Amino acid sequence: MRSVAVGGGHGTAVSLRALRRLGDEVTGVVSVADDGGSTGRLRAMLNVAAVGDLRKCLGALADPDNPLTVSFEHRFDVGELAGHTVGNLLLVGLIDATGNLEESVRAVAQVMGVTGSIVPASCEGVVLLASTEEGPTRGQTEVARSSSIRRISLEPALASAPIAAVEAIERADVVLIGPGSLFTSVLAACMVPGITQALAGTTARKIYVANLRPQTPETGDFSLQDHIDALLVHGVVPDLVLVDDASPYAFEPCSIERRAVPLTGRNQLVHDVQKLAEAVLAEMR
Repeated sequence: MRSVAVGGGHGTAVSLRALRRLGDEVTGVVSVADDGGSTGRLRAMLNVAAVGDLRKCLGALADPDNPLTVSFEHRFDVGELAGHTVGNLLLVGLIDATGNLEESVRAVAQVMGVTGSIVPASCEGVVLLASTEEGPTRGQTEVARSSSIRRISLEPALASAPIAAVEAIERADVVLIGPGSLFTSVLAACMVPGITQALAGTTARKIYVANLRPQTPETGDFSLQDHIDALLVHGVVPDLVLVDDASPYAFEPCSIERRAVPLTGRNQLVHDVQKLAEAVLAEMR
């Protein structure tokens, strides 16, 4: 089964781990809009694309016994390196040296023994913009602090998507959208024009994996339908939404097909990889 996960951060890393249990032809299409923490500091210093979400998703598909995988998430805590991870530094070093985001990610994936592919959602770093009730907001960190987001967009508006990302979506049997921060992670990846168009044109089963709870302030008062409406208004049209049967969204009304199933284990704060894999497989039979 050919599968794709679109988004960024921890949520997409979980989706990738789940999809890898269903086959080796898995691709992560990952946002490069982040501007906070270590990633933000490196972007400001070197004018490179955001690498934090790419780092998390590379780790999700990497060989767990590879020495680089083991150290990839190590975070320094002294001097000028404090707060930076080995993975972030390696990625930005390659990007700064080669000037090629996609090739740099591919090189790291090869060294780490990644099963499948990790591809940035855009060929260059982008800035997240939002229209809110308080006025325009710029940058992912600032957008995430808003509780009244109406629409988001990217700068540059016509940022191009890697051919590998577009082709993976077009050829996929299933595409997982999310879970993750709705505007600043999921839609930040989906809003690259080539990705939006590929999602609209694919024959894959497009499954939105709902978050387990509201995310304050970004979607603090959102219903399940509000999440779906936000996707639809930005041109992302899922075929199905998967909802954890113990979440606040489990029995809320929804305008698209909804499946409420167990998606968490002992830790009810995160999606369980095996249960998510089983839920996706059930939808593809």
